[in-house]
Amino acid sequence: MPVPHVDSIAEAQAHFGALLERQVERVNKIKDAGDPIDYTQLNPLIIGVIGGDGIGPSIAAEAQRVLEDLLAEQIAAGKVEFRTIEGLTIEHRAEVLQAIPDDVLAEIRKCHVTLKGPTTTPEQGDEWPNIESANVAMRKELDLFANVRPVRVPAQGIDWMFFRENTEDVYAVGSEGISVGDLNIDFKILSNPGNRRILKAAFEYAQANGKTNVTVITKANVVKTTDGSFLDAARTVAADFPDITWEGWYIDIMTAKLVDEKRRRDFQVMVLPNLYGDILTDEAAEFQGGVGTAGAANLGTRTAMFEAIHGSAPRMVREGRAHFADPSSMLRAGAMLLSHVGYTDLGARLDKAMDLCGQYEKKLVMTGRDTGATTHDFGDYVLETVRADDLEERWQTAIDAALAAGASL
Repeated sequence: MPVPHVDSIAEAQAHFGALLERQVERVNKIKDAGDPIDYTQLNPLIIGVIGGDGIGPSIAAEAQRVLEDLLAEQIAAGKVEFRTIEGLTIEHRAEVLQAIPDDVLAEIRKCHVTLKGPTTTPEQGDEWPNIESANVAMRKELDLFANVRPVRVPAQGIDWMFFRENTEDVYAVGSEGISVGDLNIDFKILSNPGNRRILKAAFEYAQANGKTNVTVITKANVVKTTDGSFLDAARTVAADFPDITWEGWYIDIMTAKLVDEKRRRDFQVMVLPNLYGDILTDEAAEFQGGVGTAGAANLGTRTAMFEAIHGSAPRMVREGRAHFADPSSMLRAGAMLLSHVGYTDLGARLDKAMDLCGQYEKKLVMTGRDTGATTHDFGDYVLETVRADDLEERWQTAIDAALAAGASL
């Protein structure tokens, strides 16, 4: 399906007018959002697992196996229920020409939270129709406005938490651009309510977790209307958090300072619009071992979705290597899910186990091929580590040893 092409400014104005009407309606819904859900009061808590495309079903199933093991007592008591949700595949989405097929969306809405594998997003010129990203669509349909991505490398002094706005910016209307003659136009949209709620989430996290500084990242010196509104909202929100300092940074220099060994240790909580957040969090994940090791939370008022941040790797499936896919990203996402729904101790233990298994001890190595461990073997390694009585001691010993060796410090 090609990008819409018109020959007159009048036709472009009509297209833009319809787009604005839909966005104003969306912003009005933000204003009417209710109180956040209390997951600890749900009985049972329903967790949906979505395989997605490519290696997604393999790593999602492994993450589900690990979480079911950790929550075995709660499952047996009827407090937690897992449901497998089928159909969020590129083939089904292309068949019905929907980013999220109606039947799949109906099943997702029956769950309180979801754990989702990567999905394929069509790009201009490939064999798939021009349907929207499933991730973008899910964030908009469920109003998952906060994409929260932690990056932790204790031995390098890195403990970052990113709050990426999730429903606006160029991604909000990424499939609604237009060509007018030889001119090609896409649209960037930020709203005042959308800005305020993501900034509030970042400052609230900082306050609740003993952080002292929030970094607000824009390009407001050039992109003055939209990015400027984000910076204006930061000034307003920050006034309610007098004990937390904040500063504005531009996205270009921020990408440089993340690789500055002296400066990067000063950053704690970072909050930024959608596109900048997508780019910067991928860069940040490299310090932790790459995007294949990083998970993300997509948080809304009434639901949440946790996911891998990497792609679906269709080549691995074509070459018969899906069972060698690294499940680290989904396991990190699973740790975030556990903490978000009230099982904070389990979430913290799974996170520390992932530090040991992926960064320090590395008794198994994932290569994506038969030269490394299988997905299932790595899951067993993580479970064994989570259950270990000496987990805390091993974790601290590993960090101390890395610091003593002068790991990038």
